[in-house]
Amino acid sequence: MDIEFPYRVDARGRTATAGHADHVRDMVELVLFTSPGERVNRPDFGCNHLDLVFAGNSPELAATLEVTAQAALQRWLGDLLTVESLTVTSQEATLHVHVAYVLTATGEHRTVTVSAGALS
Repeated sequence: MDIEFPYRVDARGRTATAGHADHVRDMVELVLFTSPGERVNRPDFGCNHLDLVFAGNSPELAATLEVTAQAALQRWLGDLLTVESLTVTSQEATLHVHVAYVLTATGEHRTVTVSAGALS
């Protein structure tokens, strides 16, 4: 069973579920925007992307984020997907991460773009 993220209850009063492809997309988001130390039983889970939102915008920062995101996705979701490409762009205080991947179970090509930044 693939649980929908963010967690919610469906119309029947049960835990909402998602299709496999949607569940994997949700997991990509979780890995990218969970800071290490947030999960009690997995303190090394995630990336530190949100910590770098206010770092100086530079090609070096983008390259660092791309490498750390690729490593985190491989480590935590390597059995579910294969990353084809990953690009990070920064606009002011917002990070945009674009991931193209192939689902291992179906061979389906998928893309997801997630953004995080300062609250306005």
